[in-house]
Amino acid sequence: MSNDKRKWRSERLSQLGSSIFAEVAAWKMAAAASGQDIIDLGIGSPDKPPTPAVRQVLSEAVLRSDMYAYPATRSGLPFKSYAAEWMKHRFGVELDPAHEIVTLLGSQDGLAHLAMALCDPGDTALLPNPGYPIYTASLALAGVEAVLMPLREENEYMPDLDGIADEQWDNATFILLNYPNNPISAVADLGFFERLIEKARKHDVLVVHDLAYSEMGFDGCEPPSILQVPGALEQAVEFHSLSKSFNMAGCRIGYLAGNHEAVGALRELKANIDYGVFDPIQEAGIAALREAMDDTTEVPKAGKLYEHRRNLFINTLNEEGWQVSKPKATMFVWAQLPDMQWSLDVPWTSRTISQEMLKRTGVVVVPGEAFGTEGEGYVRIALVEEDDRLIEAAKRIGRFIRGE
Repeated sequence: MSNDKRKWRSERLSQLGSSIFAEVAAWKMAAAASGQDIIDLGIGSPDKPPTPAVRQVLSEAVLRSDMYAYPATRSGLPFKSYAAEWMKHRFGVELDPAHEIVTLLGSQDGLAHLAMALCDPGDTALLPNPGYPIYTASLALAGVEAVLMPLREENEYMPDLDGIADEQWDNATFILLNYPNNPISAVADLGFFERLIEKARKHDVLVVHDLAYSEMGFDGCEPPSILQVPGALEQAVEFHSLSKSFNMAGCRIGYLAGNHEAVGALRELKANIDYGVFDPIQEAGIAALREAMDDTTEVPKAGKLYEHRRNLFINTLNEEGWQVSKPKATMFVWAQLPDMQWSLDVPWTSRTISQEMLKRTGVVVVPGEAFGTEGEGYVRIALVEEDDRLIEAAKRIGRFIRGE
């Protein structure tokens, strides 16, 4: 019998995401323990609640006695029908809710499981670098190899579709992209999506588009759906989330729409994993979508809130000496490291600057390296505090840069 004690932890857990998120949490605890007033601009969690009407529907549904059976993953409440109606209202896209939409416990649920539903171990998929951590984590769970596409400022943070070797295209089961982008906040237009669909069709690759920030465009920008491209339903699926657009992050509800075969594969997998979204939350989701489609209802738009916060925060940050460009969408600022006016014993990196900033100012940001190798040299800042706290954070950061 071996003297080595068995480890009750799989090796794949080490591949599920950057340890930097755990480090940031530890830095935050240490800063708070030292007496720092923490302004947390790290996690992109909305700080506003859903509208009163949505909360009213949710509270009434929770009190109903017929809401406590297992939600059905194949039929259930008409949330999928309203999702299809909203897709037509917002994007002009016609969908069959029975076969071209599957309801999810938030889009991250679908992103985490999609590779398992589409791929076999040893397959490959094309992913963005930098990218949201669940993208690579989902491939690790499924035993799928990631082929990373660099997203760089000189290319406006778009992948070089023609720079990907034909062999890599031919071997890939799917390509995953996210516009408006987390963490970069870049946006794509329909022209790019048309080229992407054409390329994917040529190589028989499924396009997976994560559109979690569709309602967070600024300065008149209305982010498009890839499903608006003619013929896209044959070649693409798209994730949608109610978390950011409707302040329902804690409710955990979203959906995947598009190609019926891929949607059906994820539905089949999920039927073996969970029992669907709690029915009252589906009712609340319906209420949110109905409000969004009601032109007679004055509902505050998420994009307007974050556009205002973006302007306030970045204008103050620029005045404090950190020149950062204004993003066109999302709740994030992707900022290249500032020119520091003092130094450490070690070089300034996305990790060291984030750690020292938190230690000395109490402001939490996420190092760009958490999102991939191409994220080094940047930090991600989430605009998830009220105006006065954002101004205070920018001023603290200015003093930090100057070494005051």
